[in-house]
Amino acid sequence: MAHKNVGDATSPHSKFASNLLDILDSVEYRRVPFADQFDPVYRLRYEAYRREDFIAPNSEKVVYDAHDKAPNVYCFGVYISGKLVSSIRFHYVTPAQRSSPSVTAFPETLNSLLDEGVSFIDPSRFTTDHEMMLKYPALPFLTLRVVAMASEHFDVKYCVSSVRREHAAFYRRVFGSKRLEGVGYYPGISFPMHLYAAEISSIRDRVARRFPFFMSTRMEREAFFEQTGKGEGVKMIAPTARAAQNDCQEREKF
Repeated sequence: MAHKNVGDATSPHSKFASNLLDILDSVEYRRVPFADQFDPVYRLRYEAYRREDFIAPNSEKVVYDAHDKAPNVYCFGVYISGKLVSSIRFHYVTPAQRSSPSVTAFPETLNSLLDEGVSFIDPSRFTTDHEMMLKYPALPFLTLRVVAMASEHFDVKYCVSSVRREHAAFYRRVFGSKRLEGVGYYPGISFPMHLYAAEISSIRDRVARRFPFFMSTRMEREAFFEQTGKGEGVKMIAPTARAAQNDCQEREKF
């Protein structure tokens, strides 16, 4: 999925940021039931990868791999006005639980960090509905909001990203990500990837000021990440960015 030009999204309190907060009023997020390989999110992946000819056809018309079964996986669908528009998964990677796509693609670099006791969030399988991406060019921001929340909730040092070279500028510009060593390949994906890492403690406040739609309340984060993801009880979650921004502004008055 190619990231589109979304204009001047870098100035504090920009029109872009305000527009994203308005769009969030129509957005909901849903955690995918654990191990349900026929969930619409996995079909959306298939359609996105087939559209760009990244994978071969399969009879089930889903993209679902071993990392979707990992105990440290979290997968979400993003909905606008009830329609599935994008999806993303991430792995919460710790020295004790190392399963993740980026560790598979960049084992030497990331296992070295894990050996030092570092934990990180590893997002992957970021896909969008083609028509909705044309209608909402800012879908990457709405989708990556899940990853921003996860980085805060799990209190990790880094958020890493294995990305195509042409997408790297987006991560450098928005998150201040820096490239780590190596070029990696993931099984079943034909293109090479570069590895980037954003240090959460150094970017969190800056990113929140520039892009307040990434903000969230503790209640929302707990609803996202403390669901079991195993079927019953999986629910749609409304974003709380406005409430979080208002709370922050109130605290800054004192």
